[in-house]
Amino acid sequence: MILRYIYTGKLELTEQPSEDILELLIASDELLIEELFDYVQVYLIKERSGWIATHFHLVFSTAFKLNNCNKLQDYCFESTCGSFSTSNEFLSLDKDTIYKMLERDDIKINEVTAWEQLIKWGIKQTPGLSNDKGKWNNEDCEALKKTLSQLIPLIRFIDIPYGQFFKKVRPYKDIIPNNIHEDFENYYNYKSNLPKITTLPPRMRNFDSKVIKQKHANIIISWITKKDFYAFQDPRYEFYLDYRGSIDGISRNSFVNKCKGPLKRLVLIKVKQSGKIFGGYSSIGFNSIGDGFRDLQQFYNSSDNFIFSFENSEDTQNMKISRVKDHNKAICCDGTGFKFGLDSLFMYEDQYICARNRSHAYEDNLNTNEIFKIEEIEVYSIHCWK
Repeated sequence: MILRYIYTGKLELTEQPSEDILELLIASDELLIEELFDYVQVYLIKERSGWIATHFHLVFSTAFKLNNCNKLQDYCFESTCGSFSTSNEFLSLDKDTIYKMLERDDIKINEVTAWEQLIKWGIKQTPGLSNDKGKWNNEDCEALKKTLSQLIPLIRFIDIPYGQFFKKVRPYKDIIPNNIHEDFENYYNYKSNLPKITTLPPRMRNFDSKVIKQKHANIIISWITKKDFYAFQDPRYEFYLDYRGSIDGISRNSFVNKCKGPLKRLVLIKVKQSGKIFGGYSSIGFNSIGDGFRDLQQFYNSSDNFIFSFENSEDTQNMKISRVKDHNKAICCDGTGFKFGLDSLFMYEDQYICARNRSHAYEDNLNTNEIFKIEEIEVYSIHCWK
């Protein structure tokens, strides 16, 4: 197949066995035929996905032995890698493959499960080590610690909840580097600041927004916490979808019915034509006074609110933020959607939004007289565990 490709520039894989195509991928990597290497990756993904699913261990192991096999590696992670990581086949992987798996931010696996699987793998890889932890002596602990020394720092302990950390992780403290264990022990006991020596961010959570991406959520969290670490997702903050226009209907009544109560909330709006994104964070919610005062315009106090904009769904450079200036007029509640201030950012006639800020309740960073039609709108309640 390689000789035919070299001499004719053509390659027909339709009748070739999938095992041979995988071997062709390896050979093209060894021979540094980059164009062929890329083509075979794409062909396997598009035309042999069923075979990949039934031979996942073989494909996964092969892909991660090839340093530049990014397309096939990504496909493995995006398809069935999460369930594979929790299976017994995980225990037969070599150390380099497990390292490449655990260092990724996007692997879809519960972190405490990753920890438990790693312990099982380490026990299997350590000669003479019993599966019964109660039978281990100091030498056994040292042997397992040596086996896992390069892999333990890849576990995102910061993603493991308080109870599970003490139940699942703490019993193995003798194999965890002292500086790592002490740092997280203090973090879980006092729950004040994030661990000081954390070298890896939490893995990307399943943030299923139709308006923004995870990178924007990280930026918004940094604005909420007033800390300048855009690339780091604070794991204490969780987003829960309360309202989505494409599901619940884009109208002021739908908004009010779905977003009642003084919860910390984030509203996100994608506008038609330009794709520009507007949003706002309210630490006191949007409709705090309830149903009994629909016609009463009432202002509420907050010093933490802000409104913002992104130029599009990829923008992380030209975003704008305006924090509340008149704390006493942070939110206006009158039963007509949401209103930051009186007119700083508000829902207008069901399908539109405006950001005029003529009352100057917020900073003057994203003012416009333009009226934007809403393409999609979402509201998330934001929960923070300490």
